[in-house]
Amino acid sequence: MKNIKNIPPIIIESKCITSTLDYKWNDRVIEKLFDPLQTNEELEITLNRLNQKASLALAAALLEWVYWRFKKHTILFDDLMQRIESLWCSIENHENTKPLIFDPNLKYLAYSYVKGPIWVALVHVKMIDMKYRKGSDLLQSELVGLVLLVRHITPKQKVFDSWFMNSLFELTSLFPIGNHQTERSEMTPYDFTTEPVICREFFFNPNFKYSDAASRLALREFISNIDLIKNKFCLAKKELATA
Repeated sequence: MKNIKNIPPIIIESKCITSTLDYKWNDRVIEKLFDPLQTNEELEITLNRLNQKASLALAAALLEWVYWRFKKHTILFDDLMQRIESLWCSIENHENTKPLIFDPNLKYLAYSYVKGPIWVALVHVKMIDMKYRKGSDLLQSELVGLVLLVRHITPKQKVFDSWFMNSLFELTSLFPIGNHQTERSEMTPYDFTTEPVICREFFFNPNFKYSDAASRLALREFISNIDLIKNKFCLAKKELATA
């Protein structure tokens, strides 16, 4: 799975690509996706056990679900792909990427049936990316809305649930937050640079067996296949941290 053009088997199984768009989309749904913490406390607690790079990797994987769900329905798919690629580059070395900004005045797009879910996903990813760069202890909480969004738009939700729970179990086992970082704050950011890297294969290749070396190799291979001239969020001038 050298690049995003290779469709993950689990996403094919979920019918994200072949099913029609038939999810509910209204003010109530949007509100729940933007303010999900009060009713999803258990999920938030579990996500807060992940370290920073694991959280960013999960965000990249979740955004890829959004990408494949809407690839046939919007011209925004290229922008989505570039943001996914940038997230994986940031896991390797965040200095190789630019912040995932977009026009915040486009909130009206949230009410569009196709562009709405994409806009909500990009808002969450923007916040995740920003807090990752700052070493913020609030990064993991931003994942809750993204998880709920992907589940909401996925035709076969049980397939997504199985993938997500298995991924979360492996992530919490292999990539726990160091000492739970109970005293972290915006003024004393968490240093994530020494955390082990995670690759796309970890989430989407059922035959991938995780090791630090295998993950570094797969991530380097993925990054080597990114068009750094075309991708507006990735930079080509830095050295690979995993080299």
